[in-house]
Amino acid sequence: MEGINYACIKYIMKTNSFIMTNKPIIFFILFIISFETSFGQGKDHFPVQTNIKNGVIEGNYDTRSGIQKYFGIPFAKPPIGELRWKAPQPIDNWLGVKETKEFGARPVQRLIWGDMNSRSNGVNEDCLYLNVWTPAARNTKNLPVLVYFFGGGFVAGDGSEPRYDGENMAKEGIVVVTINYRLGIFGFLAHPELSAEAPYKASGNYGLLDQALALQWVQDNIAAFGGDPKKVTIAGESAGSISVSYQMGSPLSRNLIAAAIGESGAGITALAPISLLEAEKTGVEFFEKFGIKNIAEARKLPTRDIYEMYNESGRFGFPVVLDGYLLPKSLTEIFNEREQAQVPLLLGWNTQENPAAAFMQGLAFTKENFITKVKQAYPNDYEEVLKLYPHESEEQVAYSAMDLAGDRFISYSTWKWFDLHRKNSDQPVYRYLYAKLRSPLIDQGLETGLAGGTSRRTGNTPPRPKDLGAPHAAEIEYAMGNLERIKEFAWTDDDYKASETMFKYFANFIKSHNPNGDGLPDWPKANAHDENPSVMVIDTESKTVKAKNDARYKFHDRFYGNDK
Repeated sequence: MEGINYACIKYIMKTNSFIMTNKPIIFFILFIISFETSFGQGKDHFPVQTNIKNGVIEGNYDTRSGIQKYFGIPFAKPPIGELRWKAPQPIDNWLGVKETKEFGARPVQRLIWGDMNSRSNGVNEDCLYLNVWTPAARNTKNLPVLVYFFGGGFVAGDGSEPRYDGENMAKEGIVVVTINYRLGIFGFLAHPELSAEAPYKASGNYGLLDQALALQWVQDNIAAFGGDPKKVTIAGESAGSISVSYQMGSPLSRNLIAAAIGESGAGITALAPISLLEAEKTGVEFFEKFGIKNIAEARKLPTRDIYEMYNESGRFGFPVVLDGYLLPKSLTEIFNEREQAQVPLLLGWNTQENPAAAFMQGLAFTKENFITKVKQAYPNDYEEVLKLYPHESEEQVAYSAMDLAGDRFISYSTWKWFDLHRKNSDQPVYRYLYAKLRSPLIDQGLETGLAGGTSRRTGNTPPRPKDLGAPHAAEIEYAMGNLERIKEFAWTDDDYKASETMFKYFANFIKSHNPNGDGLPDWPKANAHDENPSVMVIDTESKTVKAKNDARYKFHDRFYGNDK
């Protein structure tokens, strides 16, 4: 009820004389408040229950959209106490009905990239929850399934963010699942004591193991939501895309998926694994720095202490590990030996995965400065790099610095994943380049971050340079059909047009493993040994072109020693 000050009502109702002389008014106000409380909240849904492996859960049936929503479903025991830094354990059965109507807590993390607009119920080590959106009617069976892994560098993010919301994809006849997984020190710490106690004699990778258990949960339970466990597509962006590449290569997960989508990232140079020995040494050094004698002592520490110690260390997460269990070999080795999931793959990256300033590091965009930075980065190969990245004018330097920064950050690793799978699989592979320039922010006091969040400029801080291409993470809300859920940007008809195209491509691929469909520009698959494979450029006007810049990636393939 608009226009009524509830605190004022509470005060005046304490005045007996007012109540005695204004009973009709008071009763009318109480009736309106009661009516609002009963019917104003949640007026478009009613409770709905389903029986999964561990018991009965209750979500909401949205009568406006026709989508059933189950949020905060536990898929593992809380990884706390003695389960801190252990592989996730299957959840115990429960009696009665478990209410699953609110997102669970997000993994412990700092807000690194501005406010990522999480809708989660706080921050907690007890974070292993997933969310399901399903369009299934009471007798629906065998719907395709999308499992989406959030991004955030393995240090931030969660499955409740509005840009990952599954409602619009569910309207296309797809059961959508988003999951949480452990991050940072709680998700990736390795230590020799942890390796010794594990049945597989390794440690680290707990966040990736959480994902693997969630995929097993999907196999066991998705039929209860009308989904087909044989039609599971996994997808993700940035660290989520890197996760997809790891799950494709892992013996724990590769038989649990039917297709994969990668948006900007693969675990080849970006968040690439290190040896278990090296990772264990990193863990030992971390605890020694803070005087922690052993894992038993570390497990007794409250979350706050671990959180503050990690922040004080200045670390950016902990590395993925070649643990011989989830990840027995490097992805390059796994794919070259054709041991990855032999499934259709759709993947790509954005035109501005990293801004030009990331490579120029404060220097003006001149030819001389660009040559200087290239010589620093590639002392033995600078002549070849300068031929691949034009730099005669300030404009060329700006674009080439942007391209080089993006290639070094994440574009090359995604290209390598593409190249490995098309050459070592008989399955179709579709490649895109996302090029849509995002509309400006509504609030000019905000600025965008690298991973999709926003933050407010302080003081006289100058605005970030204008984007020359589509920034890292910018495509997520377009691909998932969620522009209207992201309130910070002044979306235009062009944005909605690009989103409709990308959204339909993704939905078609999830349903049929082919992105093509009525009204869409033709998107041919990439042939195994084509030197200039087909690339779908996704923009306001999307179109297929032949690859123009793969010589850049082939150079970096040699540079990183992955061409063997």
